[in-house]
Amino acid sequence: MAKKPNYEFQKRQKELARKAKKEQKKKTKQEETPTSPPKNDDN
Repeated sequence: MAKKPNYEFQKRQKELARKAKKEQKKKTKQEETPTSPPKNDDN
């Protein structure tokens, strides 16, 4: 009998990869413009 794929594990890995990528992007964006204040357009 063949082993079933563990979809929960695959999903978790994908989410972690996505989260890490997002954090890295956020970090690089902060490094690019450290002097400019964050813009708040809540209108």
